[in-house]
Amino acid sequence: MFSEIAVIKSGGDLGSAVAHRLVQSGFSVIITERAEPLSIRRKVSFSEAVYQQETVVEGVTARKASKEDPEGVLQLCSNGIIPVLVDEKLDILSKISVDIVIDATLRKKNVDMHRELAPITIALGPGFTAPEDVDAVIETNRGHQLGRIYYWGNAMEDTGVPGVIDGFSRKRVIYSQQDGCFYGIKKIGDVVKKGDPIGEIHDPGKNHGSKIFVRAPIDGMIRGLIPEGCSVSKGMKIGDVDPRGKMAHYDLISDKGRTISGGVLEAVLHLMNQKKPGGGKCIVKK
Repeated sequence: MFSEIAVIKSGGDLGSAVAHRLVQSGFSVIITERAEPLSIRRKVSFSEAVYQQETVVEGVTARKASKEDPEGVLQLCSNGIIPVLVDEKLDILSKISVDIVIDATLRKKNVDMHRELAPITIALGPGFTAPEDVDAVIETNRGHQLGRIYYWGNAMEDTGVPGVIDGFSRKRVIYSQQDGCFYGIKKIGDVVKKGDPIGEIHDPGKNHGSKIFVRAPIDGMIRGLIPEGCSVSKGMKIGDVDPRGKMAHYDLISDKGRTISGGVLEAVLHLMNQKKPGGGKCIVKK
């Protein structure tokens, strides 16, 4: 069991894959999220705890907690539970001593990451340069370099092309056709046919509350879907359909997530050995 505490910005599917691996490896992990997370693969995203209060991904539990209660946050950590905090500005860092901060927001640009946040700082994907912005950057593009650690330099630019599953790439992804609010008809894990209605997008500010149906782009199983009641914008990714149908592993961490999380774990251990940080004492700052 390590004494180090890691804070992960974003509990989406990749951030959750990282959190899962670190917890299983003996680290304490805290996830920070926005008030209305927009994770698509919600069955493998710890961000779902913001809506459901508690969620479980492959045997690891996450529970919503408050940044105003650092003692409660540390108690969850000591019990092997991941606290999920609505805390976009990382206010928790002023209340708890942490050793590792990981940016898993995948925003493709550096908004507020810097090396002074913690003894070890890591970022996923493009938009960050090591060692200027963070200590290490992890490659997120599929291919031979996936999961590679950059201690000098940056990850490749995002291709914008979804991974191929049974010959389908962009065609399996569902994008919003208008601004509005999403309401589900189907749920994650449902098997659908091409053209089946999956949900509706209501635009209360247009034509006295117009709505359009969101339809399945291909035959398969719904692997990801945005939470009910979320605000969406035109062109925004709101779901995906897995063409493997009943063989789709919608409730398991993806191969991409496992590879990236392995890179993060290696980087953490390497940097711990190099820096030998003295934090991680599970203390609340006074």
